[in-house]
Amino acid sequence: QIYVVFSEELKCWCRAVIKSIMYCTDHYQAECFLVDYAKYIFVKLKDIRVALEAFMQIPYRAKKCRLYRTKPVTLHIDFCEDTAKIVPAKRWDSAATRYFQNLLK
Repeated sequence: QIYVVFSEELKCWCRAVIKSIMYCTDHYQAECFLVDYAKYIFVKLKDIRVALEAFMQIPYRAKKCRLYRTKPVTLHIDFCEDTAKIVPAKRWDSAATRYFQNLLK
């Protein structure tokens, strides 16, 4: 189900999918995925509206995707043997993420 939510950061109404709803001190808020900006935001429930059919006919500008079987790697340097090699890593570090984003651009 697609809704229309108001983004304080973007200062406009955006199409979104609601991922979860939580209670926050004195109001409810929803975690939403903006389908045209590919980002997650939190929105108060009072800033969520049902989308008109004409608004839904516009194609989405962003799509969520995954890189199948892409694994993070890191450079392992052995100072004793004076060697360096690429080995599997447990998670993506910031340099690898930045490098990958530059490849996509």
